[in-house]
Amino acid sequence: MIIAPSVLAANFGRFASEAKRVERAKAEWLHLDIMDGHFVPNISFRPEVVRTLRPVARKLEFDVHLMCSKPEILLEPFAKAGADRITIHVELGEAVNPLIWKIKSLGKKVGIAVNPPTQIGLVEPFLKQVDLVLIMTVVPGFGGQSFIHETLPKIQQAAAWRRELNLEYRIEVDGGINFQTSVECAKAGADTFVSGTGLFGQPSLRNAVAKMRRLVTAAAPPGHFKFETLVAASISR
Repeated sequence: MIIAPSVLAANFGRFASEAKRVERAKAEWLHLDIMDGHFVPNISFRPEVVRTLRPVARKLEFDVHLMCSKPEILLEPFAKAGADRITIHVELGEAVNPLIWKIKSLGKKVGIAVNPPTQIGLVEPFLKQVDLVLIMTVVPGFGGQSFIHETLPKIQQAAAWRRELNLEYRIEVDGGINFQTSVECAKAGADTFVSGTGLFGQPSLRNAVAKMRRLVTAAAPPGHFKFETLVAASISR
């Protein structure tokens, strides 16, 4: 189970120390939401932010989520800045396939995201090409929103496809993720949890990360860790 604090909820006045705090909290990933003011109605970080944070938090995987209408102009800048994984949206339609291959050509892992109103079936053609499926559990664009419970069947479907097709992609959830909703998502099959205010809003980030990891591990469906062990073994071979 991977916990990925979202820097969108961090203290903007001290990004570097906040990234270091995430690392000290023993989270595995740092999630960075990149918004262009067009695909979503807000604007967030430029590649320079990633470039600044990269040497500060070397142990973290940088999970970059592009909520952008023209991600093709951002792929190389974010890859060079230090992104480990770049996620684009299935809502981009015909542009998705070339974007996936461009991300792979840059030597980065690739994710595909789906918004709450979008049918999960649109993701299915790309499952064999991606490393991660991101189920948005709020309408993207703003932090601090309430979890949309109607997205849980999408998580279940992504997990079912993974079992049926014997694939290795991670299932990530983002939006309204706190101690309670992370458990619901884990029961549905999620294994990667993006949380902003749900973690940064706690008195101790380290304790919050540990608690969320403990809760979602206990909530994982039977056989989940057997699957993860088999995946790890296949990768090591």
